[in-house]
Amino acid sequence: MDIDRLSVQQHYAHASLLDLIVGALERGGKNLGNLSPDDLAPIDEFHTRGRTATVELAKLVVFGGTENVLDVGSGLGGPSRFLAKTYGCRVTGIDLTPQFVAVAEQLTRLTRLSELVSYRQADARSIPFEAATFDVVWSQNVAMNIADRARLYAEIRRVLRPGGKYALSDIVRGVGGEPYYPMPWARTADTSYLLTEEATRLALERAGFAILAWENTTEQAIAAAVARAGATSLPPLGLHLLFGTAWPTITANQLRNYREGRTGVIHGVVARTD
Repeated sequence: MDIDRLSVQQHYAHASLLDLIVGALERGGKNLGNLSPDDLAPIDEFHTRGRTATVELAKLVVFGGTENVLDVGSGLGGPSRFLAKTYGCRVTGIDLTPQFVAVAEQLTRLTRLSELVSYRQADARSIPFEAATFDVVWSQNVAMNIADRARLYAEIRRVLRPGGKYALSDIVRGVGGEPYYPMPWARTADTSYLLTEEATRLALERAGFAILAWENTTEQAIAAAVARAGATSLPPLGLHLLFGTAWPTITANQLRNYREGRTGVIHGVVARTD
């Protein structure tokens, strides 16, 4: 296993995560026998602006409901379950972190979506599926941990059917200097590989994608971060469970990086060209 892969796995690994989530759900008065994807959204939408960003990105894709979708970097499975529940499409999630895959499977069973959603542990740089398998590839806040962006995009293009769509959201590098760490995806700059917005678009086009929709959502991310900073208490269920005592520092760094132009946020949809 290469050093980068091990470092990323160690960053996200949390041996007791399922117990933490179940305990938080019970404290919040949720019925574990009747859970919906909405009940889990505070923790399983592990990316900028959470469920709101997922809804916006899905609207850009324009799902019909029959798509076969690959969620790259599926984490705890929030977006994949949302897509299956909302649109009826079949979703396969892959993630580098074994603990995330195991918890995603358990949460999918609890939400009664196992017939539509499945997961496996895999590296996005070597996707374990045949060429032209998927109608849509989906990823949210994943590419920041991958140094070889050309390889990532080539793999995504390979598993897409001709004309298939790649829906993405990413943190991008700004002009304000090196970001402050820790951040949600990296404790230090050693496993953080940010491109600028312009470089991200260029890398996608060089990989054989055409831009269908593209938005810079940094201002929306700032508003969400300000609202979070203004909260007087933490909810029972939330991303703070993943990071423990580091969470206040991480959230402060997020807001500072946005405001100082060190990081930004984009989302968009591109199509495989042939």
